[in-house]
Amino acid sequence: MLSLLYEILNSIRRNKLRTFLTGFSVAWGIFMLIILLGSGNGLKNAFSAGWGDMLVNVVRIYGGRTNIPYAGFQSGRWIGLNNTDMQFPVEEFPDEVNFTTGSVRLGSKNISVGTEYLVSSLEGSTPNEVVVAGLTIVQGRYINELDMREKRKTIVISQRTKNILFNTGDAIGKTVNVEGIMYTVAGVYSVKDQQNLTGAFIPLSTAQVVYNQGINISMAALSLSDKINDIPSNDEFMQRYKKRFAQQHQISPNDDNAIWYWNRFESYLQTATVGYVINIAVWIIGIFTLLSGIVGVSNIMLITVRERTREFGIRKSIGASPASILTLVVVESIVITTVFGYIGLVCGVGLTELLAGLFTSSGDGLSIFVNPTVDINVAVQATVLLVVAGTLAGFFPALKAVKIKTIEALNNK
Repeated sequence: MLSLLYEILNSIRRNKLRTFLTGFSVAWGIFMLIILLGSGNGLKNAFSAGWGDMLVNVVRIYGGRTNIPYAGFQSGRWIGLNNTDMQFPVEEFPDEVNFTTGSVRLGSKNISVGTEYLVSSLEGSTPNEVVVAGLTIVQGRYINELDMREKRKTIVISQRTKNILFNTGDAIGKTVNVEGIMYTVAGVYSVKDQQNLTGAFIPLSTAQVVYNQGINISMAALSLSDKINDIPSNDEFMQRYKKRFAQQHQISPNDDNAIWYWNRFESYLQTATVGYVINIAVWIIGIFTLLSGIVGVSNIMLITVRERTREFGIRKSIGASPASILTLVVVESIVITTVFGYIGLVCGVGLTELLAGLFTSSGDGLSIFVNPTVDINVAVQATVLLVVAGTLAGFFPALKAVKIKTIEALNNK
């Protein structure tokens, strides 16, 4: 075995250009495949990461202004939402709606602690908003049902707000002044990739009483069940919901201007479709890239064996068996393609990691590449495929060459 490896090493030294061309074809094919697959995975992961921890099967509902006269009412009537819009969907669509949330926006408020202050948006919220909005509670808790029932003056602030008002100190249980009204801090939240948020949340029931909102809300949100798992089922449900909403508010079922909604699930499915198309495109390009590498390796091996026909004749004349010559060709091919395949693999992975770092913004943490990795099984299989292709490309011409009579092989030029 050692003598075989020594002979292969000498052959490589004598034919540096041939070895380089063969190895470069292998390394380039693997390198490009890794780059393409890694970039495709990075883009898909970036699309998915953009949703953070938010629930995706959610519809946010907003009121609007009618543009169709209905039931004795003129057009142009403002349709506002209220607490009933959080109740009837769960009661009347139990199979499609898991839970609802609602909020009332109270505008910008001056929040202060001693001499420290900042201007922040304030919103009355229900407990389930924490999962709908994808908030991560880093200290304390979010608003709970007891806060709602007792109309407590509790508040949940952002990490940035906490850092400004309390510096490095603990904020939980402390009080903040919101334009003359004192609230007790129940929790501190953060949102992935959005470190500059300063919005604050108080219980919806508290907001409606303290700020004279009655039973009005600014927005309702429906968390849909797994039964709604594609666009057709989503559209079918929304038609039934809009019809019921129209009855609730005495508006025309055809008045699309009277209700506005953002269907997060449709947006998510569109994102998933983009990722699917990217995946197909990358694989098509990757396969053709790999095929070009296979063709390159095969062509070089064919030329190499033809050039070595005279060498094979000399080996046979001094007693080498056809099997030993074939073994030399096959092992040499495997060594070259394996080594250069590994080099291409390492370079490809290294470049994808470099791209991930370059395209990450240090300001907000957003990236167009997220975890641009490639399944190791795919990389190994691609490398093995190139090794096998190069081996077969050299084996069959070599088999034909060693069958030539020694005198004919020696006369080959």
